[in-house]
Amino acid sequence: MLFTPGTNLLARLSLIVLVLAGFGAIGVAFSLPVVDYWTHIGLIQDQPVPFSHKHHVGGLGLDCRYCHQTVETSANAGMPSSDTCMSCHSQIWTNAAMLAPVRQSLADKTPLVWNRVDDIPDYAYFDHSIHVAKGVACETCHGRVDRMPLMHKVHSMNMGWCLDCHRDPAPNLRPHDAVFAMGWQRDAATPTPAALLDAYHVHLTGLTDCTTCHR
Repeated sequence: MLFTPGTNLLARLSLIVLVLAGFGAIGVAFSLPVVDYWTHIGLIQDQPVPFSHKHHVGGLGLDCRYCHQTVETSANAGMPSSDTCMSCHSQIWTNAAMLAPVRQSLADKTPLVWNRVDDIPDYAYFDHSIHVAKGVACETCHGRVDRMPLMHKVHSMNMGWCLDCHRDPAPNLRPHDAVFAMGWQRDAATPTPAALLDAYHVHLTGLTDCTTCHR
């Protein structure tokens, strides 16, 4: 006898397992993009120097533009040069061990290589300057950096997250003098979201076109 009576049962069980495995694989494929571990939300990246935004921004009140000097004029916000760091640390914490890479970088005239925390894929175009010019705050995308001893990602920055804002940007707009503020809150004197949308001449037409971000 080629097949035993139990073969049909085995075949049915095998089919059920294959179907369940297929649904499981689909579920994993759809869930991975939103799982914090996969999107690196909350993940602390290793850096050449353990720079604390909590200390420098929250404690000392450093403006974002002091280190990210091209954020208003370029697609790239820019990273602080060793000269920028040493403009302060040539006077304070001059021999701190953790700052040795900065001193070496300055001596060798080689830039520090910082690891990106909010890393947008190369196939998606993002321009910091236009977002800042239109009233989108640093905090909107990067979170309360003034509370971060070490920088970490707070939003997925995936396509869906970006499109949510592009479909309805008004709630995320601030007066220009509040773009670099941390913990800013609207008050009675703040223009309405609709008024800010009009003041910044933000036109919804085209904001969700593919070519806006994929060029």
